[in-house]
Amino acid sequence: MANRFLRRAGASEIVRKLAAKAVVDRGLIKPGDRVLIAASGGKDSTVMAWALSALRRALGRGGPAYELEALHISSDFCACCKKSALAQRLARWNIPFTDLFVPVLGRLKAGKKMNCYWCSTQRRTELLKYAIEGGYNKIALGHHLDDILETFFMNLCAKGELSAMPVKLRYRKYPVTLIRPLAYLEERQIIACANEQDILTGTCTCPYGVNSTRRDMREKLAALTGNSGPVKRRILRALQNA
Repeated sequence: MANRFLRRAGASEIVRKLAAKAVVDRGLIKPGDRVLIAASGGKDSTVMAWALSALRRALGRGGPAYELEALHISSDFCACCKKSALAQRLARWNIPFTDLFVPVLGRLKAGKKMNCYWCSTQRRTELLKYAIEGGYNKIALGHHLDDILETFFMNLCAKGELSAMPVKLRYRKYPVTLIRPLAYLEERQIIACANEQDILTGTCTCPYGVNSTRRDMREKLAALTGNSGPVKRRILRALQNA
């Protein structure tokens, strides 16, 4: 069903509609919000930036409904060689772009090895700091439906915890809320949109790639759901109800 609709409506249109649905259903963005996009340079955050820009134009009457800015965090182990292409693409969508260098490896304590958790905590810290200092009240992350469900089942099986990436997380200590506008979208839908928008040709990839645990869970999730989008969204709804 989802694939037939994709072919009929177009990949970009389905991304736009499902991102808009997530924004409305979960109250992710309100008029007057100042939204900071965590722009890794990869396909997910870049497609998200395109979708939020398109939604802003649709909602704005006499002016933008909300503000958007993109923050890219460069590091000492992964320098996006296509930052200029990313900046140009964001400029076409009227999204200001800032590049911030963070010495992720340089902050490692002696004897510690680089890992995805360490990198994400350093980047998240800098995102929060930049958002608070700049007066942004929302931070948009590019995690999609598959990311959220994989994380849930990884936590369930490895840690014995019923926890997942929240679609909307309001910090208690900070005047900032994390949002995930791609929460209703499968990765394959994002890839199709990126192809249609010619985004994949200008995206960056992390040299560490997808870790083996997440890759294994992705295969198990596909087997459990039959790779059905509606089934995955029902699981997401069950997590919300729980």
